Order: sequence, then C-alpha cells, then structure tokens
Amino acid sequence: MTLTDRLRAVFVEALELPEGVDVENLKYRDIEQWDSLGHMTLVAAIEDEFGVQLDTDQVIDLSSFKVAQDMLRGLGVDE
Repeated sequence: MTLTDRLRAVFVEALELPEGVDVENLKYRDIEQWDSLGHMTLVAAIEDEFGVQLDTDQVIDLSSFKVAQDMLRGLGVDE
C-alpha cells in the first residue's frame, strides 16, 4: 500500500468520513469533522500509522491532505 493510500485511509478513519469524500482535496475546516478536535485526532492517527512524531509547528501547519503527504515525505516516509 502506498503512502497516499495509507494516508487516505487514516483521514477517512480519523475524521469518520462518509464514502465518496474527495479526501485528497480536503483542507482544514472544509468539513465539519475537521475541526480542532478532529485535527488532533487526525494528528494522533497519522503519528500512529506512520511511526512519526510531529512537532508543534507541523501540527499547526497540517492544513490539507497534500500538506500531510509532503510532511510525511519530508520525515522520510516513502511511497
């Protein structure tokens, strides 16, 4: 499974998204589920799935699926 597939699954599960949501174009606060509480749930799920620790700046900067994907690549998580 690729990084993108794994990350998509994390977003769907952590944010309890309905079937068919365009996860890859999601941005923070675009949907009701991705509020501040959903954000922290998502951060924890990303850290668990990929075995990384996001610092405070990264948590704040995590504003979209694409940013999360780029951030993980920057942390050495490969496709």
